[in-house]
Amino acid sequence: MKTHFPRTFARTAVSLWLALGALIASPALFATDHSPRPDLGYEMVEPPQPTVDPSKVEVLEFFWYGCPHCYHLEPDLNAWLKKKPDNVEFIRQPAIFNERWGAHAKAFFTAEALGVLDKMHADFYEAIQNQNRKLETEDELAPFFKEHGVAEADFRKAYKSFAVDTKMRQAATMAQRYGITGTPAVVINGKYRTSGSLAKSFPRMIEIMNQLIAQESAALKPAKK
Repeated sequence: MKTHFPRTFARTAVSLWLALGALIASPALFATDHSPRPDLGYEMVEPPQPTVDPSKVEVLEFFWYGCPHCYHLEPDLNAWLKKKPDNVEFIRQPAIFNERWGAHAKAFFTAEALGVLDKMHADFYEAIQNQNRKLETEDELAPFFKEHGVAEADFRKAYKSFAVDTKMRQAATMAQRYGITGTPAVVINGKYRTSGSLAKSFPRMIEIMNQLIAQESAALKPAKK
């Protein structure tokens, strides 16, 4: 399993890594080893980054709508979201590495500002990955938003809004802060970074996420008197 850097790679799953996964992913190893361990399918974020809510375990997904690997991760990620622990705060974060990635990020933030992201997120992937729609400019996006019940005037107002502009300026530095060089990538609680290339498969990536979430959840629990 490789990560998008940002160019197309074929999706692979190496059987040897899958066989070794059960051995190297034991909870004891995750609980005691805090050094960079790419052999375990994750790396440390240096320096660790603050989370939005310190009382919860933050899971931050870096993605790009034009990334085929991000698109293929969606079924595994959506299945995980249905069962994620209540103390987990999941955040989607568009990665921006060039102008095209930025155009798709702006579409994401515009949908978020309009309150229609939940019903448009999957359709963004579908339109870009399977329908070959570019959806990069304001004029290309306006009819797409209209298809989802957003009036053109409302779309254009949100697209040019201060709120969306602020999100874009923040997003421009996010990948660098977390040491992200490709997508899909996930950061757990501002400390641990895993990706398709590190984990070697998407099921393994979800497994690593769960192990690190359990570790961080245990650390959040107050000590018994």
